[in-house]
Amino acid sequence: QVQVVESGGGLVQPGGSLRLSCAASGIAFGMYTMGWYCQAPGKQRELVAEISLIRTTKYADSVKGRFTISRVNAKNTVYLQMDSLKPDDTAVYYCNARRGEFEEYWGQGTQVTVSS
Repeated sequence: QVQVVESGGGLVQPGGSLRLSCAASGIAFGMYTMGWYCQAPGKQRELVAEISLIRTTKYADSVKGRFTISRVNAKNTVYLQMDSLKPDDTAVYYCNARRGEFEEYWGQGTQVTVSS
């Protein structure tokens, strides 16, 4: 059974930092592209960052220079370090594991709220 579980969300003040973690089980983790997506109220889910099998990374323009995605295959875990957080970063953050065009798994999401 595949499980994708996020953790690390919470309430933080503008300018603060959070680190999200996502642990995946039931898959050959090293064979999957791992991504973080966010969904704010009333908006579509959108890509924040992703990291490939060979650790190539991609970021949304809005988070470049502020967020860093990384993975530790030995722990079946992907991280999202979020620095210089802004109120616009407030959203539910979802972890995604993807292999090829048709196989993907989602976590249940973790809330990030940036507010003073």
